Parts: sequence; structure tokens; C-alpha cells
Amino acid sequence: MASKELQAALDAAQAAAEVIRSLYQKNLAVTTKADASPVTEADVRAEETIKAILSERFPSYGFYGEETGQHAMGAENVWLVDPIDGTKSFVRECPFFSTQIALMRGGRVVLGVSSAPAYGELAWAEAGAGAFMNDRPIKVSAVADLAGSIVSSGNLKTLARSPQWNLFGELIGRVSRIRGYGDFVHYHLLARGSLDVVIESDVNILDIAALTVIVREAGGTFTDLRGGEVGLETTSVLATNGLLHAKVLEALTR
Repeated sequence: MASKELQAALDAAQAAAEVIRSLYQKNLAVTTKADASPVTEADVRAEETIKAILSERFPSYGFYGEETGQHAMGAENVWLVDPIDGTKSFVRECPFFSTQIALMRGGRVVLGVSSAPAYGELAWAEAGAGAFMNDRPIKVSAVADLAGSIVSSGNLKTLARSPQWNLFGELIGRVSRIRGYGDFVHYHLLARGSLDVVIESDVNILDIAALTVIVREAGGTFTDLRGGEVGLETTSVLATNGLLHAKVLEALTR
């Protein structure tokens, strides 16, 4: 049975999905934010909808939203929300965008909902309760050798400018397949066992917070590219089925 917190996050994601569907493929005006990322009416309205639901049910909780910023970040419990992760895809009418809602308790993310309304997938997890997608339990793969693994990458700009780039190139030569699904897509694929490793070097905690719980509860391992714990300042990702984590980390940091 879902906790009250998880039910609130699921309800908020569903309400946001209705807003997003009503505006998708409507040629919305796009505004560029200070960080050069795009924002649309759909982003703002979806976050307002999410915030209203979560704040009403848990008024003492903090809130950190992509569009509305930070509120009560010193609270024990803080919601982390990206109403449309993948706004560029949304604008270009590509279904690779999602709503990400996570709950951080005492500095650790303990709940995550990843809703992709145009793609047709809804994934969620709570610490200690397993991971689910479209009402079915999911589990990572059992692939234990790099030679048989499938790796997916997201944004790699920072990695490409670093000494690790050559190591990444060597790693590619050792795996079975390399793809670049990006956004929520490859984390969903990882959590349900359809690929084995995800690597990204340019992320924001709001992009990945919910997905860390989903991957971990599906049996995987989720760190940054140096093997560090995920936190508010995390900007890179190494997510695996667990069995491959040490091997990939060694390949990228030796």
C-alpha cells in the first residue's frame, strides 16, 4: 500500500499530466531562462499544480521546484520537483519528456515518481518497498560482464572536456552496445532490465532525484561519476544494475 506521501506524489503527477497533455503539440511560446534553458506555459502551470497538491497535504514540507525555486529547504522533508524534465523535447513534440517528483528526507531521497504522459510510462518507488512501472514490479538486469552490457549516455559535454573522455572511449570499446536514449528514458530502461548502465555528466538534482530511488529499489546502484552519493549538488551520474557498477567505475576513474 502506498504511503500518504507517495499517494500525494502520484496524484500530483497525474494532475500535472492532465495539464501537460492539454498543452502538448500546441506550439507554445518559449522563454529562455537565465541559465539558457527553455521554459513554457506548460512547465509553469504543471509545477503550480504539483505544488498546490503537495503543499496542501504536507504544509510543513520544504519545496524545491525547477520553476518556482526553493522554499523551506531547512525542513526535514523537502519535495524536489521538475514539472517537465526535457522541455526541449516537449517543445519539439518529441515524447522524451517527463515529470519528476521526489521526496528528500534528512538529506536522502526516499521516494520518487517519474511520469512520462506522452511516452505512456509511470514509474515510482519508495525506499524499502520496491520499484514499479505501470502498476507492475520492475527489476534491473542480471548482466555481470561488460562484454555483454548495453550502455546508454545522456548529456556528455563536461565529460567530453575532461581527462575521463579517453577512458569513456575505451569503455565503449569493451561493451556490447552503446546508445544515447537520454532523459528519463534510459533510467526507466535500466530499472526494468532493458539496459545495464547509464552515464551522464551534466545533470541537475531535480532531473534525477526521483530516478535514483526507482533505480535503487529495482536493485540497481546510483552514484555520481566518481562513485559519490547523490545529493543536492550532484551534476553527474553513473547508474547501473549493481553488478557492473564497480567495473564501470574502475574503467572511468583509473
